Amino acid sequence: MTANLRIERVEISLGERRLIDLSATVAPGAVLTVMGPSGSGKSTLLAYIAGFLEPPFRAKGRIFIGEREITDLPANERRTGLLFQDPMLFPHMSVGDNLLFAIAAGGGHRQRRGIAEAALAEAGLDGFFDRDPATLSGGQAARTALMRVLVSQPQALLLDEPFSRLDADLRGQIRAFVFAEAVERRLPVLLVTHDEADARAAGGPVVVLE
Repeated sequence: MTANLRIERVEISLGERRLIDLSATVAPGAVLTVMGPSGSGKSTLLAYIAGFLEPPFRAKGRIFIGEREITDLPANERRTGLLFQDPMLFPHMSVGDNLLFAIAAGGGHRQRRGIAEAALAEAGLDGFFDRDPATLSGGQAARTALMRVLVSQPQALLLDEPFSRLDADLRGQIRAFVFAEAVERRLPVLLVTHDEADARAAGGPVVVLE
C-alpha cells in the first residue's frame, strides 16, 4: 500500500523559540526537502514524525500516513524509516544480520535470509551477507543502511542528511540510488539537509528554515 505523508500544523519549540511551523503533504514517490542551518530544527522535525522527540522540545500538530494518524503511536508502530548521516550498522553483526534484524518476525529463517540477500543484490552487494560491516566502503555501508531501512517495509522515508559525510562523487551516486528506490517503492520522502545540491537532486518543493 502506498500513501501520502501528511504534516498538519506541526509546531516545535525550544523554550520560547519556535523552530518549526509546518503543514505539508508529500505524495508517494515524491520528496519534500527541508533546508536550514544547524540548530534550525531539521532533525527535530524528523524525530517528531518518527516518534523520538524528547524534552526540552515541545511539539504539537498531527502526522498522517494516508488516513492513518500516527501522532500518538509508539515509534515502532509508525512505519517510518529513518536514515541518518552515519550508516549506524551494528558492528557485532554481519552485513546480512543487520538486515535480518529489521525484517519483521514471521516466516522461517530461510525465507527471511532470502529477503535480505535479495535486498543486498538489488543494492549491488550480492554475496555480502557474511561480510563484517567494518570492511565496507562508505558507499557500500550507505547502501546497506538504506536496504536495512527498506526491508522493514516503511510507509514513509525520513532522510536526516544521509549524504553529508560522503565525498562529492559518491554523494551523487548514493543520492540517486536512494531517490530511485523511493520512487520504485512509491514512498513519500522527507529530506532534511543544509546542502543545496541535495535539494536540486530531490527535485521537489523546498521549505527553508531560518
